Amino acid sequence: MKKEFKETLKSKGRTEMPAVLLAAAECAPLSKTGGLADVAGALPKALAALGIDARVITPYHRVVKEKYAGQVEHMFYFYVQIGWRREYVGIEKLVLDGVTIYLVDNEHYFGDKIYLGGEAEGEQYCFFTRAVLDAIPNLDFSPEIVHCNDWHTAMIPMLARTQYPGGMQEQLKFLLTIHNIAFQGIYSYGFVKDRLGIDDKYFTYEYLNLNDNPNFLKAGIIFSDKVNTVSPSYAWEIMTPDYSEGLEEVLAYRAEDLSGIINGIDKQVFNPAADPLLPATFSRGRLKGKAVCKAALQERMGLEQRPDVPLFAMVTRMTGQKGFDLVAAVLDSLMSNEDMQFMLLGTGDPRFENFMRAAEYRYKGRLCAYIGYSEELSHLVYAGSDFFLMPSRFEPCGLSQMIAMRYGSVPIVRETGGLKDTVAPYNQYTGEGDGFSFANYDAWELRDAVRKALDCYGQKEVMAGLISHAMQKDFGFELSAQEYARLYLCML
Repeated sequence: MKKEFKETLKSKGRTEMPAVLLAAAECAPLSKTGGLADVAGALPKALAALGIDARVITPYHRVVKEKYAGQVEHMFYFYVQIGWRREYVGIEKLVLDGVTIYLVDNEHYFGDKIYLGGEAEGEQYCFFTRAVLDAIPNLDFSPEIVHCNDWHTAMIPMLARTQYPGGMQEQLKFLLTIHNIAFQGIYSYGFVKDRLGIDDKYFTYEYLNLNDNPNFLKAGIIFSDKVNTVSPSYAWEIMTPDYSEGLEEVLAYRAEDLSGIINGIDKQVFNPAADPLLPATFSRGRLKGKAVCKAALQERMGLEQRPDVPLFAMVTRMTGQKGFDLVAAVLDSLMSNEDMQFMLLGTGDPRFENFMRAAEYRYKGRLCAYIGYSEELSHLVYAGSDFFLMPSRFEPCGLSQMIAMRYGSVPIVRETGGLKDTVAPYNQYTGEGDGFSFANYDAWELRDAVRKALDCYGQKEVMAGLISHAMQKDFGFELSAQEYARLYLCML
């Protein structure tokens, strides 16, 4: 345990770090659709090294049951009331890579997709919220802090403090992490009252309501002890109207309790020096294997076999949030006027998918659009590309730029959220920096950033410095875990 944590504990009259239960809708490697799953899966392992017993409670989704059913241990079951239905709750236990995971079983709610959409999804996570609260006193574990994540679990603090008088649930401390404020859990008064039995006095602007509708995320912000986001810049951004999605006043009210902690990546999974998915491995200062990966990527994707041409890449959802409208606006200008290759791996908006298919036809041999997703291919793209593009409209944290840097692919990003916090722009006068960035959400600023990267590509020493600086950065979850440990200790 770090000396600072021992001193903090001593000042609080304690000797042990707090026990933490992470409540999340998804958890890697069991179930995953985004970065939330990575945090739920990796953070407990990193916290354990600091003396924190952190466990996870998550739905027993169909995808989890299909892969791990033979490894789970049934603990107990009970029933909860959701509207007019009395629903079964099974609590199963799985220990994976040293992390204890409690799985909430119910075929009606978790026998299909992770997120059902619409009111079905709202009821799905109303059920999960109630199941978590009722399960906590019966676990073989007594948490002091419940770490909630996004709107799916944001009602836990409110219900604990308004519907469990005298129970251990009411005495718990709560942290709410906002991974993406664009998703808030907004449903009608009748729907929420029926599923969760909330007293009418809480359906007000002071507590649950926003714009005349109950808002799950708002309730979490109001009732949690602390609130954080997944990067310091995003924590600041969401207190402004441009990024808050209507919650700026609520977040300003909780400003003293709001902070940002950068996510990490799993350095064992993303390790170019020992990645089994690559045709050749490499490390900082020993980059011959990266050249092999570039040649393999070019061959596999039908690109011209040219080691001298700069290869730009994206692994992304093709949406407006990810800045794909900017890419569409400047791609033809760049491909027509610059000696470069472009590789895309991803899916998204059909109009962008069709745009990329047409672009591949126009620039055959220089541009490849892989419409789909492959984990194995994504590793090769990170390793084989020279530059990695992330021109996001907003980006709470972003993991792809961290992975790209670890693999020596120099990032080109918009200065927003976690992208701003993790990529240091190249300074031509001092040689400092590990990537390129642009400030405004503007297609021509993106084009200029790409052209700056192209200029540097022709300067071997400059390019070598950029790659070296990028690869030496440490984005492991160990640093994130230390920040979360400090936050947990503040809550005691």
